[in-house]
Amino acid sequence: MADQCTIPVIDLLDFPNQSSNLITASEEWGCFRLINYHHILPSTLMSDMKDVVRSLFDLPVEIKRQNVDVIAGSGYMAPTVKNPLYEALGLYDMANCADVDKFCSHLDASPHQRETILRYAKAVHELFMSIGKKLAERLGVKGENIGIENWPCQFRINKYHFTPESVGSPGVQIHTDSGFLTILQDDEGVGGLEVMNKSGEFIPVDPWPNTLLVNLGDMATVWSNGRLCNVKHRVQCKEAKIRVSIASFLLGPRETVEPIPELVDDDHPKRYVPTTYEDYRKMRLSTKLQAGEALALLHTQSSDK
Repeated sequence: MADQCTIPVIDLLDFPNQSSNLITASEEWGCFRLINYHHILPSTLMSDMKDVVRSLFDLPVEIKRQNVDVIAGSGYMAPTVKNPLYEALGLYDMANCADVDKFCSHLDASPHQRETILRYAKAVHELFMSIGKKLAERLGVKGENIGIENWPCQFRINKYHFTPESVGSPGVQIHTDSGFLTILQDDEGVGGLEVMNKSGEFIPVDPWPNTLLVNLGDMATVWSNGRLCNVKHRVQCKEAKIRVSIASFLLGPRETVEPIPELVDDDHPKRYVPTTYEDYRKMRLSTKLQAGEALALLHTQSSDK
């Protein structure tokens, strides 16, 4: 396992040997590097997808603006006063072929681009299922209670326009992810991503080609009754280059989410009241509590004592 300054590494081909390491990484860090997953997501597909992403960002702004929101923040995001270096495109559910098709149509994607996006979405969804089930099984969750197959998988591609003047400034502010799991295909050559360890220090996540970074978000913390860590992270401008990343989010159930029964007992009383992902996401947006603090608003009375 990793020390306090190194992100844990999980080998997807080394299970069940990696099961305890997976849980430790998820509890102590809330993130890990994933290696040996190319039987599901080939490196050639990752490279093809990056080419597609770069070409989509080169589209005229009037075309990119056709990538409209399904839920707030799921579509095109132009640079803002708060995040002047950041631009993004996205779709609400990459596991839904109709959503993917609409995303491609709005952006006038070519047949090759469309096929690449569909193949990538399918592969990432398979990775989500593999990682989610391994986490659940190690926590003792019964198979019929996992139920992650139908959770929406939001897709977001990010571009950072780093300039000489912006070096040292934030690309994206400190936040946690609101969903359950995030799979990030980061930029192969330009760093900037940093995650916070348990000591409150930011640890750089340096580029490591042909690996993925997996983050756990707020829904994982609720679902696990506080056992799994929702990692705080940010992006800093380290050099004057364009930085491109691909983030996929397994959001959470469309219906109610609450701590799973297997992790609630007399010694571990229920810490969070039932919610839905959508209600929680709206609460985060309305309160502007974007770094995990909104979870305190879901605390049960017993957990606040």
